[in-house]
Amino acid sequence: MTCPECGQQLPDTVNFCSNCGAALKSHSGDTTRVIPAIPSEDQVELTEAQLEALADIPRGVGLLLVVRGPNEGTKFVLDTDTVTAGRHPQCDIFLDDVTVSRHHAKLTNRAGHSWITDLNSLNGTYVNRSLIEGDSPLKRGDEVQIGKFRMLYLVDPAGQD
Repeated sequence: MTCPECGQQLPDTVNFCSNCGAALKSHSGDTTRVIPAIPSEDQVELTEAQLEALADIPRGVGLLLVVRGPNEGTKFVLDTDTVTAGRHPQCDIFLDDVTVSRHHAKLTNRAGHSWITDLNSLNGTYVNRSLIEGDSPLKRGDEVQIGKFRMLYLVDPAGQD
């Protein structure tokens, strides 16, 4: 299949162009698909490597560590008041996968606590395997899922909860 907007070659199974985001198929009715949260154990134990990821991070600064999905092991430091996440190259956290909207979510630091907000993404944003609506607070050890990316929110134990 070829995208009618940008000419990108794409598999026949996709509904949107991964290059420009154009809709590829017109269907009647609801075509929204939600990717289910990845099932997991009730409590995520931090490994030695995950604890080491915090070693160079200033006290009280949050970190998202990719623990499952593309780019496993990548860490994103949340060192500004607002951090954007999405498939758009100008997002602070660039998640290059078609399951991620171009402007998927934003993380904000308010009064020493981190919050995540879904930006009306197609597949939603999950915290601890629950779809969020509006602002959702993050605490140390929370699991954040954006598309196929499953990340742990980490912060120094002496920092925010």
